[in-house]
Amino acid sequence: MSRTQQNPRGSIRHWLLALLIPGTIALLVYDSRNDYLALTAVTQEAYDSALLEPAKVLETSVAFNEDGTLRIDPPFYAQVMLESRAGSRKYFRVEEISPMVLSLAGARTKGLTGQTLLGMRGLPRPEVLADNEGVPVFYNTLFSNDEVRMVAVWRDLHFQGTHRQVLIMVGESLDMRLRTQQQAWRQGLFRDARMLLLVVLLVWFSVQWALRPLGELRREIKTRKVDDLTPLDADQVPREVAPLVEAVNHHIDLYRRVLDKQAQFLADASHQLRTPLAIMRTQAQYARREPDTDRMRETLDAIIKQLGQTSRLTEQLLSLAHASRKDAAARTEIDLNALAREVVLQYLPLARERHQDLGWLDTTEGGQDGDDADEGPIWVLGNEAELHESIANLIHNAINHSGTASIITVSAGIREGYAYVSVSDNGVGLDPSLRESVFMRFDRGARRGHTVSRGGSGLGLAIALAYAERNRGTIALGDGDPSPGGTGLCATLKLPAIQPAAA
Repeated sequence: MSRTQQNPRGSIRHWLLALLIPGTIALLVYDSRNDYLALTAVTQEAYDSALLEPAKVLETSVAFNEDGTLRIDPPFYAQVMLESRAGSRKYFRVEEISPMVLSLAGARTKGLTGQTLLGMRGLPRPEVLADNEGVPVFYNTLFSNDEVRMVAVWRDLHFQGTHRQVLIMVGESLDMRLRTQQQAWRQGLFRDARMLLLVVLLVWFSVQWALRPLGELRREIKTRKVDDLTPLDADQVPREVAPLVEAVNHHIDLYRRVLDKQAQFLADASHQLRTPLAIMRTQAQYARREPDTDRMRETLDAIIKQLGQTSRLTEQLLSLAHASRKDAAARTEIDLNALAREVVLQYLPLARERHQDLGWLDTTEGGQDGDDADEGPIWVLGNEAELHESIANLIHNAINHSGTASIITVSAGIREGYAYVSVSDNGVGLDPSLRESVFMRFDRGARRGHTVSRGGSGLGLAIALAYAERNRGTIALGDGDPSPGGTGLCATLKLPAIQPAAA
């Protein structure tokens, strides 16, 4: 699979360069175009001003003779200005419009005729003259196969009742000004290309420098050992990347906690399994050496009993491992009332075997008052198998620790928006100071002034709480049934109550 297929969004470096460099080039090209247009306008204006000067001199050089005819007395410097130089050819013409027209203001020159007083015959006129006398009109034309820039000025002359109309035209070839513009354009283009190269390099190095901390962060992570879960240094990265590093550190911290829990779980599990396995091995070796059949049978019975306890411990360890997983199981609407009844029926044989009274308190028949009273199903949203396992561990814990001939009562209801299943007994109870610690794995707790009657692995309440929390619930411990002979313990599973979708 290619890099593009693996990461369709590309890299930050790619997007920064793809956005900055073309944008910079476009801005420089636009600026160069504006510079070229401005340069062309300035050059045109400068050359047009130089072209207008001899035209104005010729305009003022036209005068009347005594007989009313026109003459031209150009000064010497006008002749010098009209001389052709290398790379620039000058053209000029002074003509008298004859016959005269009513007005030359804005007149079209196509139908005008005239007499050349000075200069070159056939020099093209502009299409339209200026609207005011003495105002120049600039235009481009072709004369003798030469591209020429022209300026035309007209005047009305009056002398002793005599009226004359004069048109002055001066031009020069475009070669010089074109070469000047091209040279200036080449110089500007070279400057812009140099500037473009510098800007591209500056953008490239700026992006590389700005992303350097990310590269160093990548190298630091890749060179770490597998078991190195120390937080990343958020002070060595740009401010914009610091939240990402903090999020990674948070994830590392969570992962480290998970690994610590797994390591502790494996250590505790290995310790809990090592002891019964060692006992069974010793018992098996003793049974093999024992010649008496009755004693051998007693030893085998002890091994079978130990196997049963070890099997229960193994099942609890697997259940606890499953309950400790972070992935959420599929949730459905569950009738907590019916589920708790089902678990009670499953554990009746075990309770009778130990001479205990395991019963169900039906709250729908007036067994409880007020908010505790509930009719019909008790709906919660959760995973049925996990909630079944949680309730089962609460009941099994009561059977295992409440003692022989104890009374165990299971009930379900709704209180303050929470559905609950309560497992209460009248056994020896549990000291209030120990009610938090018993939810820790392998913590069997110490009953009030008593030793644990049935042993146990210390996993029941831990499993029940883990499954409850996976379903957004919790478990609370309180005093149970304080009937004569005991204090009792009450374990209550609480879950958010819901209204069924069908309702």
